[in-house]
Amino acid sequence: MNIKLTGRFLLVIFFLSFFTKSIYSQVDTLKSGWEFGRPDERIWRSATVPGTVHTDLLAHHLIPDPFKGMNEKAVQWVDKKDWWYRCTFNVTEAQLKQDVVELEFLGLDTYAEVSVNNRDVLVTNNMFRAWSADVKRHLKPGKNTLLIKFESPIKHDMPRFLRDSVIYPAGNDASDIPLSVYARKAPYHYGWDWGPRLVTSGVWRPVILKAWSAATIRNVSYTTALEGKKARVNVKVQLTVTRPGTYLLTPALTLGNSSAIANRPGKAFTLPEGDTTCELSYEVNSPQRWWPNGMGAQPLYQATVYLTTAEKTTLAQLSKKIGFRTIEVENKPDAQGESFFVKVNGRPVFMKGSNYIPQDNFLPRVTKEKYRRLFDDMQESHFNMVRVWGGGIYENDEFYDLADEKGILVWQDFMYACTLYPGDRTFLENARMEAIYNINRLKDHASLALWCGNNEIAVAIKNWGWQDGYAYTNLQYESMQRAYDKLFKEILPNAVKDHDPGRFYFHSSPISNWGKPEDFTRGDNHYWGIWHGMEWFEAFNTHIPRFMSEYGFQSFPGMATIDSFATKDDYHIFSNVMQSHQKSPAKGNTAIKIYMDHYYNTPVDFPAFVYLSQVLQAEGMKVAIEAHRRNMPYCMGTLYWQLNDCWPGPSWSGRDYYGRWKALQYYAKRAFEPVITSTVEENGQLKTFVITAEHGNNAKWDLELKLVLTDLQGQIISLKKIPARKYADGASTLVNTVAINDLLQGRPRNEVIFYTELVNNNNVLNPNLYYFAAAKEIALQEPGISFTCKAAGDGVDVTVTTKQLARNIYLGLSTAIEGEHFEDNFFDLLPGMQRTVHLRTGRTAAAIQQQLKITSLVDTYKK
Repeated sequence: MNIKLTGRFLLVIFFLSFFTKSIYSQVDTLKSGWEFGRPDERIWRSATVPGTVHTDLLAHHLIPDPFKGMNEKAVQWVDKKDWWYRCTFNVTEAQLKQDVVELEFLGLDTYAEVSVNNRDVLVTNNMFRAWSADVKRHLKPGKNTLLIKFESPIKHDMPRFLRDSVIYPAGNDASDIPLSVYARKAPYHYGWDWGPRLVTSGVWRPVILKAWSAATIRNVSYTTALEGKKARVNVKVQLTVTRPGTYLLTPALTLGNSSAIANRPGKAFTLPEGDTTCELSYEVNSPQRWWPNGMGAQPLYQATVYLTTAEKTTLAQLSKKIGFRTIEVENKPDAQGESFFVKVNGRPVFMKGSNYIPQDNFLPRVTKEKYRRLFDDMQESHFNMVRVWGGGIYENDEFYDLADEKGILVWQDFMYACTLYPGDRTFLENARMEAIYNINRLKDHASLALWCGNNEIAVAIKNWGWQDGYAYTNLQYESMQRAYDKLFKEILPNAVKDHDPGRFYFHSSPISNWGKPEDFTRGDNHYWGIWHGMEWFEAFNTHIPRFMSEYGFQSFPGMATIDSFATKDDYHIFSNVMQSHQKSPAKGNTAIKIYMDHYYNTPVDFPAFVYLSQVLQAEGMKVAIEAHRRNMPYCMGTLYWQLNDCWPGPSWSGRDYYGRWKALQYYAKRAFEPVITSTVEENGQLKTFVITAEHGNNAKWDLELKLVLTDLQGQIISLKKIPARKYADGASTLVNTVAINDLLQGRPRNEVIFYTELVNNNNVLNPNLYYFAAAKEIALQEPGISFTCKAAGDGVDVTVTTKQLARNIYLGLSTAIEGEHFEDNFFDLLPGMQRTVHLRTGRTAAAIQQQLKITSLVDTYKK
């Protein structure tokens, strides 16, 4: 019997990995006893699963660390070889008495042949899908052998490349032979402009042995309609049945220790043999709504479905964490062009966040602790959205579970980026199955906001000169575009419609290019005029799109990270090692230096250059973030490129490979604060805005504003106070305009500072300083910085005081310990001011007092 919803509704939902408990069901994860080797050597060595061939070789000291020095080049032979993995596992008599004994592979990278006891059971060609096979007939009591033969992805795809009449425009592929387009494998493995070329193979997600009888639950999905003070929940249960008959399905929903629905008897279904779907429905009174970070709480309900026999013997149960909310994406023509914004629970919300790439080239090295730290950092930085970029992977379940928990909305790309793809039936069917698997895996997450077909391919077709650059004939280019339309305008949207109905999908980000003024009126935009276009940071103030989903600037990681891959002999931006870790060679370190010379004095040495590169990047991104927030509701989102790194080296990231915060991450945290001021020059006027984030309860902000013009010695030239008033949440309000000539009264621009400060309920919020001249034009004096350390809470409070203007004060430790974290850094202090910064650490205040080293801008060019 099916129970179905009718009428209009908005999707709401969630996901958590399931578990089954029953005498009819036994589950084992095959973790131990793995070995790997090459078929041409037949030498078997211990292996780690989940893992990769590179990490196994590294563990046996058979290759150098690819992240150190120039070793990346020394390991390129690995992807040209086939690699075999094997293990033995025990099967009991009890397991063999079950109807089905399955092997489930949650991730095989990528081309593999699987055999059990020398019997072929599976062939795979996609690292993004789970694969399973009923292997009962091949098993025996006691020890059994599992063998996985991985074919080199290079060897597998090279014949296809040689047969094709076109070369695909995959400019990311560092080998100059674009094989990445053929493999349904993480594109960044083949290289990108922020990461190395390390094309892996291996068992990268768990292998599970499942034995069950009668019937089992394959998946459960939820659709929720919020109706006034109630929610109606529709549940689809996908089952496989080996013994036809009558079964009971019973739903349960709890929040904490309390049931959210009345106890009810199981619903009976008469089920045939094979795969089938059953539907349930129930109501929830007064559901607590899930909100994005900063707008409210993130209540997550435990939703469970129990499968029992007619005699009420439990066969299986599946549980997920779910959250009640509505999400809509508005993307339609309006009076200003074409909108693009997100509504949560009926409220438009300005999106604050970044673009995420995989955290390691060797994916199984990303631990649960690293995922949690990543999301702790996003939450601390006031993010409410993260974009999972289309050149990486569909992330592990832990990623989305934490997004649900922390209130971080997920913009989910399908894994296609920056190139056209084949259009043959085999490739497209593989893509379709990949989409269905990942949609079903992720669709129930409260955090999932939207699906996007690919990264940048649509704008590239029109604007990147592919046809001329690759000498495609008109017929060839038209054929390639038809393949694009088939995949991104037919197969993927149909998969979303069929399996995640109601969720927003669009075929490519960005919707608009950045070359013409009209581009900034339509949809989302990737603005690369800064960096690729070599425009100055001030262009961020005039190039405002409806939603900025990519923009950025590079910097180097800190010296502790550089020392993990380089020696002091490599301390030069054009040394071989630094060049090998700079993956944007067309501009790269030269671009950083050009921008640095424009805004700053020449740094005295390499460590000064590294520090200054981070300050440069952060100051530029501050201009952008404030410009985007100032211009809401015209602009309704800012996602900078990029949040993190997959290896240590210079890149656009705010957190480096080890999770250490660069200056950018601190600047983003301050720029994403719920309430900020922002000052900008426009047509000879100095304009100051008060910008507020959204509350879930529509509360207004009660704020007092102080605007001060001082000289470099901190002497007040003019002071204006705007009395406390209420500001609407989720708004940008122009509060003060003054002619710059009237304000400065002839004073040189490089000798004054404009300072704004907000007071909310007697709490002074982070001040914002505006400089009228580039840093290199301001005559900084030795600031005379002093500090004291005092034990506080889970660490130490560091109070910093300065006698003179101090810019970009950086608090560092001579020897850092993993997990230590300053809650603020790279900040400015006016003369006579102080700031207290908390350091999370297990060390004493006395130890920190000895270890603390403070750097400010003047130190980079005065010794």
